[in-house]
Amino acid sequence: MTPDDLVLTPRGVRFAGRLFPCSIGKGGLTKDKREGDGATPIGVHRIVGMLFRPDRLAAPTTWATPIGPQDLWSDDSADSEYNQMVSAPYGHSHEKLRRADPLYDLVLITDWNWPNAVPGRGSAIFLHQWRRPGYPTEGCIAFRRDHLHWIAGQLLPGTRLIIPQA
Repeated sequence: MTPDDLVLTPRGVRFAGRLFPCSIGKGGLTKDKREGDGATPIGVHRIVGMLFRPDRLAAPTTWATPIGPQDLWSDDSADSEYNQMVSAPYGHSHEKLRRADPLYDLVLITDWNWPNAVPGRGSAIFLHQWRRPGYPTEGCIAFRRDHLHWIAGQLLPGTRLIIPQA
């Protein structure tokens, strides 16, 4: 582990010499991630993308991709586009990336089960804004808004997210 890694600890995520409180999945940590289990997968994951709402904030980095009104994420394990960004209209189960709430105003995408998704192994593990301190996610890692923005401004594509076994 290096200071350039995002490392989940019992007290939060350690990154660049700082500690950031966070929320994890309501299913806790798991070595055997499954679609819909609400768990955060243990392992070493890489940040492979960054999405942002251009109508709500400026691009946090040059490699951030704007989220448009038609942008979705497929979470249907029977879909050939499972665990990929897709566009509306879309006939399979999906999650809207452009939400009414601020949770996905800024999203860091990990390489969990991506780009060659194994059906049922779980879709999208994102780093995003939390609802409130301690409120669990569906498996993602969530941060206070200003902390997420600071982290996004410091990391590079390929930065490692390390989720050790508890």
